[in-house]
Amino acid sequence: MKIAVASGKGGTGKTTVAVNLAARAGLRGESAIYVDCDVEEPNGHLFLKPEIEEIRRVEIPVPVIEDEKCNSCGECGKICHFNAIAMILDKVLLFPELCHGCGGCFHACPTGAITESPRDVGKIESGKAYIDAPDGRKVVEFIHGVLNLNEAMPVPVIRDIRKMIPEKKWVVIDAPPGNACSMVETVRGSDYALLVTEQTPFGLNDLELACRTVKELDVPVGVVINRSGTGYTGVSEFCAREGIEILAAIPESMEVARIYSRGDIIVNESGQFASVIDGLLKKLEERTGSAR
Repeated sequence: MKIAVASGKGGTGKTTVAVNLAARAGLRGESAIYVDCDVEEPNGHLFLKPEIEEIRRVEIPVPVIEDEKCNSCGECGKICHFNAIAMILDKVLLFPELCHGCGGCFHACPTGAITESPRDVGKIESGKAYIDAPDGRKVVEFIHGVLNLNEAMPVPVIRDIRKMIPEKKWVVIDAPPGNACSMVETVRGSDYALLVTEQTPFGLNDLELACRTVKELDVPVGVVINRSGTGYTGVSEFCAREGIEILAAIPESMEVARIYSRGDIIVNESGQFASVIDGLLKKLEERTGSAR
């Protein structure tokens, strides 16, 4: 089952929940993979410390103009919605960093003056993370994407990551923060979206936006409240009003903060946190119909 762990904004504990869900499933001896689609700032590897076994480059096709064939008709610029190609007087100008690689200009050109050339936008690394358990080492498979510096388009990298995801009992996908295209591309097609939030007015505002986005994608959704216990009730009231289930509440904990700051896996060291994640795994199994 594919579980997308998302949030309306960064800093809510999304990666903490995603990493520990995958790790706990692995510790139980179940097939699990952690997939980090936050390609602009991946950080799940800091906790899982995977051994990378394969690196793939991600490329998109960008147009190349043959001046001798171009008649300056401007059809290429008219079809480009991203302003990556434009006519200035009778000259075609290219802005490759804006190109989404859709190929529209290639097909619109009536004289065959446009060919395509690959442009490197990032990479995907995959491997295995090994987690110590009382009965021996357990494996959690690992994939993450890394967008090149100064590159503005994460979606092609995310799209290629999703093509690589193998079938596992637990596919835990760490989504980018926010509600933009990269989050939509990550959550689309998942079996369930887990939205991590915090009990503050800011958390509620971003949760409302994230819920609206996920519902448009027709993906079932539930909420995890991280660092609960603030006394603010707006998040609970919103979830009750919208019929969205709160699957877990993770209390503020100095023990958890210390383990996190060391870059360690929390379920390995905190029994209380492990119990919360166990309960979350059980509910996810039930909500997605994958319980044994």
